[in-house]
This record gives sequence, structure tokens and C-alpha cells, in this order.
Amino acid sequence: MADDLGTEVTDRVDAMQPAPNEGAADIAERARRVAFIAAQHAEEVDREGRFPTEAIAAAKQEGLMGLLAPSALGGADASHGDIVEVCFILGQACASTAMIYAMHSVKVACVVRHRQDSAWHEAFVRRLTAQQLLLASSTTEGQAGGNVRSSAAPVVYADGRIQLNRDASVISYGESADGLVTTARRAADAAASDQVLLVLEKADYTLAPTQTWETLGMRGTASRGFALKADADQVQILPQPYARIHAETMTPSAHLFWSAAWAGVAAGAVERARRFVRKAARNADGQMPPAAAYVSKAMVSLRALRALLATMTGRYDALKDNREALAALEFQNAITLLKVDVSELAVETVMSALRACGLSGYRNDNESSLGRHLRDILSAPIMINNERILANLSATSLVAELPQTIRN
Repeated sequence: MADDLGTEVTDRVDAMQPAPNEGAADIAERARRVAFIAAQHAEEVDREGRFPTEAIAAAKQEGLMGLLAPSALGGADASHGDIVEVCFILGQACASTAMIYAMHSVKVACVVRHRQDSAWHEAFVRRLTAQQLLLASSTTEGQAGGNVRSSAAPVVYADGRIQLNRDASVISYGESADGLVTTARRAADAAASDQVLLVLEKADYTLAPTQTWETLGMRGTASRGFALKADADQVQILPQPYARIHAETMTPSAHLFWSAAWAGVAAGAVERARRFVRKAARNADGQMPPAAAYVSKAMVSLRALRALLATMTGRYDALKDNREALAALEFQNAITLLKVDVSELAVETVMSALRACGLSGYRNDNESSLGRHLRDILSAPIMINNERILANLSATSLVAELPQTIRN
């Protein structure tokens, strides 16, 4: 059964990928090999709520962890579009694996892009690519929840060293990571919104569990809460202010990579529904079952989902070196709303696939089961809650310029 799942993912991904350039094709092929491994363990990862050890080990073996780094530092000069494809491919096999890789890649993007002339961060990127390090993220804290533009815990400075004690309400796969990237208040007398981003190596911090992770889906991300205590060198703080990192890299990368993972989950569900309906039609001498219409509905929403993601991915890759364009209200609104649109469409797509499969999709004991897909995708609208996002955007939506043409 496990081998069949891996083959199913490989066949599906082969059929769905566009014809990319040579470098992108190699990255996609490596991602397919990882997806094959991930699919074999996805049910167990979900059932046991455990970190997808085998899939992440395969991703490291395939050299996927430092793709965004420049080739001079051991990376592949990959674009955000390349990472989007990897997340999409992995999402069809195992949602937890895809989301872990997505979150890791967000941190890599921030460090690579905003290292500036920091010798320490350049050396760290070299180690990351050489050793295929997995980075976790700590941006949620205490009662602030998903408000990543506010930090309570300050950096404390002493003799060139820094200390940080943080009530990290969520650190996904924290105990399995090789390093950590965290936000913090710049200093004890700084405003909550005056933040820095710092890179911590494994030896720089300790994690004491404070919350468990017993959830409906995305169980393999092991997104527990921790008391984070860090002691590091002051140079490990990224040289650029977090406000800039957040607008130019953190938010666009997170919304693109998360969306790609969710799109992959939706695509995996649709393919299971297609296979179920084809089999039902064969058993009924070619007569389509009544629920077949839901496959068409799922395909329509999946197509819209992929189009949204492809458009914003291309737009970000084209604008990534244009600070003025990235800071514009219209782009910030668009990249933020991408998360809302894709998460809602992904849920709609998986629900349509489930209705196409009917009771077989509802059951957990057959090859058409969509229980895991549904539970995983339900995390999408509440991973930084869509209502919070829409409420935060309400004021800027009133003043942002509306596009005057279809192409812009």
C-alpha cells in the first residue's frame, strides 16, 4: 500500500508539472523523489502525530534545504517559483512534510536576502547548504498569537553577547530543527513593533515544552509551545530591521510557500477523487456516478487556485529587487490576500473531492479516503486566521489604488 501511494504521487506529479527550464526540472525531479518517500509514511506521520523523519532526511539527501542560497554559497540560485513547485509536489504526498519545508524555506529566504554584508550570516548560509540544516521559526509569542509584528521579549545586550527569554507559543518542529530564526523586541526600551530577526544555532538555545500539539490535522508539524532561552553573539542579529524583512521577504515568502503546500494537498485530493470516479464508472459499464459532477467542481476550483498562485509567484519573482514596488499598498494587499484566497479555495476543493468520493472518501480504511486531506487543509484558513488578516487589511483596502487594467 505504501509503495502504491508513492507511485501514485510520482505519476500525478509527472502529469501536472509544466515544462520547466533545466535547473527547475532538476529541482522538481528531486522533489518528486522526496514526495515518493513522504507518501509512504504520510499515514503513519498523521496517525502518530510525529515529525516526518524519513521525508525530511530525503529532502536533505536531495540537497533541497539550501536551494534559495546563491551558488557562491553552495546553493542553487533558486527562485521563489522553484520553491513553490517543491512545496506543491510535497503537498500532494504529505501535508506536514510540505508545510515544514515551506516554513524552513521562508527562514532561508529571509537570511539569504537580508544578510547584507554580515560575515557571520554568510558563513551560516554556507554551513546550511553544506550540512543541509533545517531551520525552525519562532514568530508567535504569548498572548500576541499570530500578530508577528509585535514582540514582547526583548534582546538583552551584555559584553557583545545577547540573551533572549521568550514565551514561544508555537515553534513548529522545534525539537527536530538544526537551528532557529526568531523575532524579538530590539531592546528593553524599544516599542513592541521595533523588532529584529536573529539566527540561532542549535548550541545557542534551549527549549522547554509548555504546550502540546494534539490537533485535527498537520499533526506531523509538531507545532508545540516552548519557553525559549537563548545566549548568542550579537552579530547573529540580521543587520536589516525586521519591518523591512517582514514586508519584502517574510510575508511574501510565507504566503507563497504555504499556499503552494495547500494547493498540493488539494491536488492530491482531486486526483484521489478522479481515480475513484473512474473506477466507479468502469464498474458501472461506463455510466458516470451522480457524484461525478463534484470532480468537475473540484477541478474548476483547483484551476483557479493554481492560477492565483502562479500569478503572484511570477509577480514576486519579477519585483523582488524593487523595494518601492514591494512596499506599495497594492502589492502588500495582494500578497496578503493570496493567503486568504488560496486557503479558502483549497478547503472548497478538498470538500468537492470528498463529495465526489462519498462514503468511500469519508471512511479511513480504503485507498479513496480523504479524511487526512480534509483535516490537514482545514488548518489553512486558521493558520494566521483569515478573519484577523481581513480585519487588519480593512483600512488599507479603502485607500489602495484599484488596478485599471486586467494585466496590471
